[in-house]
Amino acid sequence: MQASLSNIVGAINTALWSYLLIYALIGIGLFFTVYLGAPQITKFGAAFKSVFGGLFAKKEKDAQSLSQFQALAVAISAQIGTGNVAGVATAIVSGGPGAIFWMWVSAFLGMGTIFAEALLAQKYRVISHGKYIGGPAFYITHGLTKKIGRGKARFLSGFFSIALIIALGFIGNATQANSIAGAVHIAFGLPEIAVGLVLAAAAGAIFIGGINRIANFAQFVVPFMAVIYILCAVWILFQYADHAAAMVSHIFQAAFNPQAVLGGAAGIGMKEAVRYGVARGLFSNEAGMGSTPHAHATADVAHPALQGMAAFVGVFIDTILVCTATALIILLTDANTLGLNGAAVTQQAFSMAFGGWGAGLLAVCLTFFAFTTIIGWYYFGESNVRFLFKGRFLNGYRALVLLAIVLGTLGKVDLVWDLSDMFNGFMVIPNLIALFLLRGEIKAVYDDYLAKVRTGKAVDYDYEVHEYHDK
Repeated sequence: MQASLSNIVGAINTALWSYLLIYALIGIGLFFTVYLGAPQITKFGAAFKSVFGGLFAKKEKDAQSLSQFQALAVAISAQIGTGNVAGVATAIVSGGPGAIFWMWVSAFLGMGTIFAEALLAQKYRVISHGKYIGGPAFYITHGLTKKIGRGKARFLSGFFSIALIIALGFIGNATQANSIAGAVHIAFGLPEIAVGLVLAAAAGAIFIGGINRIANFAQFVVPFMAVIYILCAVWILFQYADHAAAMVSHIFQAAFNPQAVLGGAAGIGMKEAVRYGVARGLFSNEAGMGSTPHAHATADVAHPALQGMAAFVGVFIDTILVCTATALIILLTDANTLGLNGAAVTQQAFSMAFGGWGAGLLAVCLTFFAFTTIIGWYYFGESNVRFLFKGRFLNGYRALVLLAIVLGTLGKVDLVWDLSDMFNGFMVIPNLIALFLLRGEIKAVYDDYLAKVRTGKAVDYDYEVHEYHDK
């Protein structure tokens, strides 16, 4: 029975991720980059100024919303996870150093996609129990009803919500907990089940506080963990400075001609470099998957385009900074040539660079990365439980997430990981359909922002008031 199910899931994943979704995600990213005039380039400086310029300015607290930085921190907490450690390593081992170049390309195009997602999430946000919530289910329901009809819109939004709750809230959080337990067990010898119980207790304490406690946790932990990890990469860069120029050359050369760097015996061609680089980049930054818009919908900003700009800052931090840091650590130490795979590659690189305490250092970094992802994914699931059930069953959802965290530490089950990939794919489909069908609205909102900036008018937006849920 399990073997048959595994075969079915494997076939679906092959169809989704090898033939459909990678091309669809790259295509939608390229489309919005061109269609919107590459906001990730033209508004890059303005985005950083908007997010970080008023970070320490004192503002009156708004009980309904989060600050722009808090919303971004929640989004990044979900983006930076095991994909930044294990995913990058897999890309390099399977696709060669050139995969890193294509990971950068996917991030650049993904910045266009996530801009559109966050903008729509802002435009169609609603108020639930005194808090702003939103995401694909909301902009699918309210945005597409007038285009494809209420029944089809509600089907797509419901399909998305169920897929996300399963993919991220349950299965995804189980796999993140598994990664933490494995790393901690190897580094410190602690039993996996004990790690799972501690994780569940810590996560539960944060879940109970709602989005404000999640945001307060994320805005402190996310910058700290990202800076520490990047500093590790910088330290290794200084240690192996003599190899840095050759490494950069290898990345660009292998992106288009892997055999010139790796030799024909490696069996890695340009197709593999593109496939693994793009796939791992998209898995890490989640652009187009419909996950991070739930965080961006909660931000208190004057105009939806401002949060769109904050969203692509998140992709830049996740992929261009953190994933690149992992790539530097692996390639400079040549840990990718030792026959290892996944997180073990990065762990070996840390051990080579930092000696006996390297494995422990990576375990700590991975724990922070994966735990913050658990927090972010829980909230994304909660938003969709609210969408589907109007606030009912939240305690049940919370209990099931905590159970999944504990069970996830008991052992790696390949089928569970495959199911996670499948439901992730199911999330993407309705989200991309909505983004494309609502392209005109996205451009209109962005054009409104550009016109106000160009003419020197106050940058504001007349937000529509939407029902919490179609009745």
